[in-house]
Amino acid sequence: MQAQATQFAGGFTNAPVDAAHAFRAAMTVMARPGEIRTLTGAQAPAPLSEAAATLLLTLCDPETKVHLAGEADTPEVRGWLTFHTGAPLVDAGEADFAIGTWESLIPLGAYKIGTSEYPDRSATLIVECTGVTQTGATMTGPGIKESAQLSLPDVEVLRTNATAYPLGLDFFFTSGTQVAALPRSTQISEG
Repeated sequence: MQAQATQFAGGFTNAPVDAAHAFRAAMTVMARPGEIRTLTGAQAPAPLSEAAATLLLTLCDPETKVHLAGEADTPEVRGWLTFHTGAPLVDAGEADFAIGTWESLIPLGAYKIGTSEYPDRSATLIVECTGVTQTGATMTGPGIKESAQLSLPDVEVLRTNATAYPLGLDFFFTSGTQVAALPRSTQISEG
């Protein structure tokens, strides 16, 4: 009975308005790498953060394949995500979105990076972090005025991902109610 109650709880209070605000925040951080925004509105079962849960409710639907990695793959999270989005749960290689800690999401070679004809057919990874700060690696590229900084889990691996552009993976980094993003077009150097 408790698992079923958890599955039904935690969705948007006012779905059209909440989803619109969340979508705007998600697209803003993806368009402006290094910017950190607050993202609230959904409460998933542990261990998912509020920001990650809100991203999933905003970006996933019955056509969006999701991979739950490591500790994120619990019966409660599976039930919650299926009930609220209808998204099918898949292995890493089939995923449109994958969520978990950095350690549970690597190696990145497990995910689709798009094709030369369809570079947009790649996966986006939602990386649950202990914190998201504007310190650490220095980033340049589209959407960044001169340079920006962001705490990244593995600069070398993310730099290698960027060398595949226009192919590659895109990333959201979440912690609590905070979200930041790193599109594959961003160049990264040590901070």
